Amino acid sequence: MPKKTSPQDVSVLSSARNGLTYLTANDWALIADKAARLQFKAGEFVVRKGKRTHGVYMLLKGTAAVQLPQGGAPIIGPGEVCGEISFIDELPATVDVVAKEAVEAFYLDRPTVQGLFELFPHLGSRFYRSMASSLSRRLRELISPAGAPVGKGE
Repeated sequence: MPKKTSPQDVSVLSSARNGLTYLTANDWALIADKAARLQFKAGEFVVRKGKRTHGVYMLLKGTAAVQLPQGGAPIIGPGEVCGEISFIDELPATVDVVAKEAVEAFYLDRPTVQGLFELFPHLGSRFYRSMASSLSRRLRELISPAGAPVGKGE
């Protein structure tokens, strides 16, 4: 019997400013129905540097710090993803992500993702486009000084 997906969870994921922006509410409902709901206490690792994630985490509640090798720890929150680099390239994670407070997240493993995308190819297209957009934004934030405008035609 399929689990009940909370409309509030779908709303958090689909309305996040820095989330997977190209996914629709229906896409999120499909993903949420197949994802595992995980909980992390403050100080627990969501992602461990050097370990493969075998999936991607989508935060529903709480915040986590992305501990960058060059220093600093940007904060991610509801609607944002982590573990996506390891998920995409199937290599160990590049950073630690640590819960700053109690965190609830959906975890979607690779076999589940592949099954969903075989059934719904357009979902796969929107998912990876969203992932690319999110990674691009994060990279720009790392290499551009805060508040500096980013030019076109790079």
